[in-house]
Amino acid sequence: MRASISNRWTFGKLLGLTLAALSLAVAAHGATLKKIVAVSSFENKTPWRGQVDLGDGMADQLTDALMQSGQFTVMERQQLGAVVAEQDLANSGRAQKSQSAQTGKLVNAQILIKGTVTEFQENSSGSANGVGFGGFSIANKRSEAHMAVIIRLIDTTTGEVLASERAEGKATAGGVGFGANVAGVGFGSSGFSKTPLGKAMQETIDKCVATIADKLKGVPFEARIIKVTDDNNVLISGGGKTGISEGDVFTIYSVGESLVDPATGEQLGAEVEKKGTVKVTKVEEKYAKATSDSPLKGIKAGDIVRAQ
Repeated sequence: MRASISNRWTFGKLLGLTLAALSLAVAAHGATLKKIVAVSSFENKTPWRGQVDLGDGMADQLTDALMQSGQFTVMERQQLGAVVAEQDLANSGRAQKSQSAQTGKLVNAQILIKGTVTEFQENSSGSANGVGFGGFSIANKRSEAHMAVIIRLIDTTTGEVLASERAEGKATAGGVGFGANVAGVGFGSSGFSKTPLGKAMQETIDKCVATIADKLKGVPFEARIIKVTDDNNVLISGGGKTGISEGDVFTIYSVGESLVDPATGEQLGAEVEKKGTVKVTKVEEKYAKATSDSPLKGIKAGDIVRAQ
């Protein structure tokens, strides 16, 4: 009897450990799926004007940092600009509705990242006399730089702002060294990265990446149906570059017509309806093939596939 009880206890314990291991494995795989994001040009609300537009410069820096982090698939900003331009044309009424891009429906991007630069300044004290070259000078002075931005994470299907966070960076430098002529500073240059402003910007960018990763942890991975081959088979966006693997199971949601407030014209997002599940059977770099055990009715290109 004791042996029987002991055996049942051992079996139950092993079963529990096995289920726990499987849960951890599923969670670990879910974490490897790289959400597809797009970075819009930042709005510059500071008086700073340089050789490179601050809004574009910040967007480029954040895009590069997100890619380098390895946690996201980042949509090319030039492609984003083309989509936004098409949306503006659609909203102007100069294009047929059926041929125009809908606001909020950014192809392949699950999350749109928009930002505003609210502070970007450098205060210097001491002697600024010295040898000048190429917009920089060697001087004996102390500089303090400060930068602050507000980033918003927007669901491209519903138009909902998922998070709005402030990030800032500070840096100081003193003694004999490089001082930047802010009116002619070059973004991305080795000279700029060594200045207090460059260091403050890098700190701000790093905090933005950390904030984005943290806020999107609880947001399920999403991709889009790019083609319906028949009632049981679809092609979905993302593929291997987003971490999709054979055997992955996704839920399909049909995206309805965009909802618009009749009084204000504000885009309110779109209704979504669960249609079924599909299992990935083949993975290419930029897309994957998925199959359903039962016929999928009423689905189309552009509908959502969401990780379970």
